[in-house]
Amino acid sequence: MELENLILKAWADRTLLQDAATQNAIRQTIDLLDKGQIRVAYPTGEGEWMVNEWIKKAVIMYFQIQPMETIKIGPFEFYDKIPLKSKYEEKKVRVVPHAIARYGAFVNEGVILMPSYVNIGAYVDSGTMIDTWATVGSCAQIGKNVHISGGVGIGGVLEPPQAAPVIVEDGAFIGSRCIIVEGVRIGKEAVLGANVTLTMSTKIFDVSNPDDVKELKGYVPPRSVVIPGSYPKKFGNQEFHVPCALIIGKRKESTDLKTSLNQALREFEVTV
Repeated sequence: MELENLILKAWADRTLLQDAATQNAIRQTIDLLDKGQIRVAYPTGEGEWMVNEWIKKAVIMYFQIQPMETIKIGPFEFYDKIPLKSKYEEKKVRVVPHAIARYGAFVNEGVILMPSYVNIGAYVDSGTMIDTWATVGSCAQIGKNVHISGGVGIGGVLEPPQAAPVIVEDGAFIGSRCIIVEGVRIGKEAVLGANVTLTMSTKIFDVSNPDDVKELKGYVPPRSVVIPGSYPKKFGNQEFHVPCALIIGKRKESTDLKTSLNQALREFEVTV
């Protein structure tokens, strides 16, 4: 509560960012985020999520108080305000070159980072695979045993502070080149086929029952199997096909088997 109060006071009066106590509070908050002791959003246990708005405000102000500095790693050089995560062996996280996670992102034990990027404020839970060239944006919340396939873009939602981040719940499988942004939530064990794009305005049609097609936005229910689609829309006197997503059914045992090979990649001592 003391940290939260200091953060909220500084948010209302930015002159306080010059005070040592305020800067210390901001840095303590980012350190707690980095360790997974607090998080930007958390499940309430009722199928909903609560956003810790004050933590997002701390992340925004962290950028304001951090100086630019040169970071050298072997032959590589960066110039940024935020350091990189380190000590992955202690954290029991497998990190393949050239994976990068920023300080202030939590990456839990058993996670595998292929050449990918995890931004500040993100939370990646145990057993999850972030595959090649995938991006986990700032404050995104990724559950346990999730597979984020190659080239996936999980958008960051840092501002406005009250906005919910992108949330991918436990056991979900996100296919190659999917784009999930603007606070869309993917329910537990859902499967998204390649190239599904979801924003808060994207129409999601549940066509699993042709006699009762339902329309959703911003949320994919648990165990849904989703593929990309399109629907006709008129602009003036012309008609075009606009992207949408189609829920074609629920995940079954046969679907689970298709993703089971990824377990081999989760073993630290196995060469793959």
